[in-house]
Amino acid sequence: MSAPNPIRERQAPIKERFAADPDAGKITIAVDSVTEGNDPMLVKIAAAADPSWTWESSAHPLAGGEGEFPCSGDIFLASLAACQEITLRMVAAAMGIELKKANVRVEGDMDFQGTMGTNPETPVGFTALRILVDIDADAPADRLERLVQRAEKYCVIASTLRTPPSVELKVSTGPERK
Repeated sequence: MSAPNPIRERQAPIKERFAADPDAGKITIAVDSVTEGNDPMLVKIAAAADPSWTWESSAHPLAGGEGEFPCSGDIFLASLAACQEITLRMVAAAMGIELKKANVRVEGDMDFQGTMGTNPETPVGFTALRILVDIDADAPADRLERLVQRAEKYCVIASTLRTPPSVELKVSTGPERK
């Protein structure tokens, strides 16, 4: 008989709940601006789930910032790296693979001429992303390949980037603001 698998044991009741009620897995995750002051180069964002979880961000030096905090691009790449690594680690644990090392680096290419509006032909934002994963584990190559494939498939951020959701902007101004 195989040893208990903590990940599978922890997730089993969640999966059972989703099987019984498919809508139970549907949520909206939100963050809010909680910026104080009027510095145009600095913002603070908080998670709606727990407002004590905050991230400060400043404009990148190539957009005029001083670089005192990560820029939104750093946070975006960090989100992808964190999701890829946690997914890799969870899938490895579920598969019974003990990782000796699991390092994830995410790189993104962009040209600030787009952001700064100095070249109208230059796209705004990242034009290429690379996820570089370095793992070491005592497992056969075919199991490590399945691990990587599953982690890639179930990484929420990478999957969102591969199949982008609709993006809607709603702006409130003046007295009709809520």
